[in-house]
Amino acid sequence: MVPVLSLWLPILVAAVIVFVASSIVHMVLPFHKGDYARLPKEDEVMEALRKFSIPPADYLVPCATSPKEMGAPAFKEKMKQGPVLFMTVRPNGMPSMTKSLVLWFIYCLVVGIFAAYITGRALQPGAHYLQVFRFAGCTAFIAYSLALWQDTIWYSRNWTTTLKSNVDGLVYGLLTAGVFGWLWPR
Repeated sequence: MVPVLSLWLPILVAAVIVFVASSIVHMVLPFHKGDYARLPKEDEVMEALRKFSIPPADYLVPCATSPKEMGAPAFKEKMKQGPVLFMTVRPNGMPSMTKSLVLWFIYCLVVGIFAAYITGRALQPGAHYLQVFRFAGCTAFIAYSLALWQDTIWYSRNWTTTLKSNVDGLVYGLLTAGVFGWLWPR
């Protein structure tokens, strides 16, 4: 067994490498360019919605407040007529990239901590590189990827976008695995 605190260096290095890799994936490579479609008549839709001053939140349209309402003919007609939306409204203005990047880095650290915990519980100091790679990489891949499927299953997010994000998660998992294998205590 290897204590998590003794793995602070691979946790930190993996987080930094994943952070840099994700920046390259999202800012340099065209891989995610088509993840979001432009809304038809975007300016008109924005102007129409603006008058409602919708506060930031996650919305479902139409939204039934009970199973009974969901079975009502009026609700079924709303669903039939559409549009049916899962919508996130953010505060007006440019989002804070600093806040998002800090939260992403913290998330990368948390993934590293879980990879360290699971790998450290399974293996001893001096474990073979590929054993460390397997445990750390699988744990990191799961953390970076599999929860994304829930949004596709339940909220109709595009499968292509989810699978592309899973490819990102595979890359991040492999990078994490490589760092842990490299810096594993001897």
